[in-house]
Amino acid sequence: MKKLLTESDIISFSGSGSKIFNVSKQTLLTPLAIDKARELGITIVRNTADELIKGAPEAKSFDKGKKTICIGGDHTGYQIKNILKEILKQKSYEVFDVGTLSEQSCDYPDYAFEVAKKVALKEYRFGILIDATGIPSAITANKVPGIRAATCYNEFSAKSAREHNNANILVVGAKSLGEETIKSILDTWLQTEFGGERHQRRLDKINAIEEKFVKSRS
Repeated sequence: MKKLLTESDIISFSGSGSKIFNVSKQTLLTPLAIDKARELGITIVRNTADELIKGAPEAKSFDKGKKTICIGGDHTGYQIKNILKEILKQKSYEVFDVGTLSEQSCDYPDYAFEVAKKVALKEYRFGILIDATGIPSAITANKVPGIRAATCYNEFSAKSAREHNNANILVVGAKSLGEETIKSILDTWLQTEFGGERHQRRLDKINAIEEKFVKSRS
């Protein structure tokens, strides 16, 4: 029997503080439930890989000519995230912050997934994620097809991630790196373009692996 998801279910779920509501593929959604999810900024995910029903307000479409970045992180990255946002704005970037919006304890997968989803759907050109070490958010983001999230720890790793791997999400650790190092990593990341050529051949092999496993699960 198919489960019915109602407006009341969404309201009850919102009390958990999470912004991602996982449901089965067979779950039926009432129009009021969908509207309430959008209103509360909750993303409904069917089996995590099947169908996304966007709850967050629709962002500006991806435009290659525009400097757009989506940023997010958990409570440990809140302070440095705000610093990076100001730097990006000074560089004329359009920045969209998916949260968290305070230092209250929260779950990094919620924000890592939201940033990864927006980059994968090409709503934003790049993404930035901040947590304590830069590791868990990268693991989460890389579960989304098309995402190449790189945990960077110095200028060399940032340059390599962009030039060799065409990484589209920068991930840094607020507790494992100092503020000035993170700023330098960001600057290197923004200035480095993908090298293409032999690096593209290697990326094509990575993409083939991804496509193989996505198809095997469908």
